[in-house]
Amino acid sequence: MDEVTPLLPRQSTSSKIKNSGLYLAAFAAVLGNFNSGYSLVYPSPVLPYFQSPDADPRLRMNTEQAAWFGSIYSLGAAAGGLGAILLNDMIGRKLSIMMSALPTTIGYMLMGGAINLSMLQVGRFLTGVAAGMTAASIPVYISEISHQKVRGALGSCPQITAVIGALALYALGLVVPWRWLAVAGEVPAVLMVVLLAFMPSSPRRLLSMGRQQHAERVLRWLRGNQYDVQTELLAIQHSIDTQPKITWSQLGTPTYYKPILISVGMRFLQQMTGITPILVYLEPIFKKSNVPLPPRYDAAIVGLVRLGSIAVAAFLMDKAGRKALLYTSSMLMFLSSLTLTMVSHTTPCPPGPAPPNHTAPDYTSHNDFGSTFMSNAQTAGSILPIICTVVFIFGYAMGWGPITWLLMSEVLPLAARGKASGVCVTISWLTAFGLTHGFTHLVDTYGLYAPYLLFTVVCVVSLLFNAVCIPETRKRSLEEIENYFRTGRTFTINRSS
Repeated sequence: MDEVTPLLPRQSTSSKIKNSGLYLAAFAAVLGNFNSGYSLVYPSPVLPYFQSPDADPRLRMNTEQAAWFGSIYSLGAAAGGLGAILLNDMIGRKLSIMMSALPTTIGYMLMGGAINLSMLQVGRFLTGVAAGMTAASIPVYISEISHQKVRGALGSCPQITAVIGALALYALGLVVPWRWLAVAGEVPAVLMVVLLAFMPSSPRRLLSMGRQQHAERVLRWLRGNQYDVQTELLAIQHSIDTQPKITWSQLGTPTYYKPILISVGMRFLQQMTGITPILVYLEPIFKKSNVPLPPRYDAAIVGLVRLGSIAVAAFLMDKAGRKALLYTSSMLMFLSSLTLTMVSHTTPCPPGPAPPNHTAPDYTSHNDFGSTFMSNAQTAGSILPIICTVVFIFGYAMGWGPITWLLMSEVLPLAARGKASGVCVTISWLTAFGLTHGFTHLVDTYGLYAPYLLFTVVCVVSLLFNAVCIPETRKRSLEEIENYFRTGRTFTINRSS
């Protein structure tokens, strides 16, 4: 990349760029992430109905069936992510994103018209497949059509739109029945396909296929007619021509296996913090926590706070170091999960009525004061689960949510990035599946404090992992990061090296 850098436009060309086409293409693509966020938390408002006595007997779920309904989504996402790795090279990123609408639409049709549990489970699995496909394709497509001035901002759009999708599901769950929630999930998928049909493939994809004139027209559409596309086309072509090939023997060198292991560890710990089961089972969790507001309103509030925390994280990303944000994130999650463990383990029992005592003096005023004090204490205690959950999700969104993705793109070697990132994402979804499936059984057997205690321990492990294994990559070039893993001389990357 050093030979190409001087060729890239730096002065007057930036003022000639028109981003309207680029923004439209990015918006069309991230509708897939909106649907992923929507479908991920779909069980939150509908599981209370399926487990209630009022549910249709054909659709009523026991603990095991509810666990599968919540977790099978992650299993589908793992399969979809692996399939997208192959599809991205075979048909390109844009067509891979468009193909994700097929399992999405079929999945929601099955759930919306379900007459038995099998239709619900298969539909949930298919929406997970679509989420895995979009997670592996959309970030790559956006990065390949963006220029350096807006790549960072557009790169955060997939996660932001996923959070907006989850918030939309929580909000619709307040007023819309569960079948119509499934029908509503088809709308963004159909809109995505319609818009992407008019959007171009990425210039990098076209150049890799030898279609240089088509790539030039596409780049001009993305940047505007006043933009000189030749220098950027040459840079992309040079990057394609100099792409190194990796062998199995090279994977045994520290340059490759160290960053891959760090990335795998980050993705594993990211899921083990418990974020996926908390989001999937948010309303059932609040119902068991005896919060004062109806659980569906609490879930909507948490979704709104989650959206705000993503914006804060995007603002702090380049102003603070990666490790500092990860430390802050781990500490906030640790304190909130520890508090949730103690609160859920010491839930007070309501006092029973006392027998009448006609010989005792009248202490009515004192009893009224005591009752009021106990009532206020119980109300404060019942609000704690909401506050702690908000703090937990805010802490996750500050560090272990977005920074894990960022660090993975920074530390993984370019030659192994495609396959290694696919392995990391697959391990992440498989971990989410196991944790989400086991969460319901843990809660039914031991109560909420058991999974919260596990999440607390994981937060401590994540603190140690950050201190020992993760390098600080802020203001470091990719060459310096690669040199750090190659030499291993110091933990902190030295700019002089």
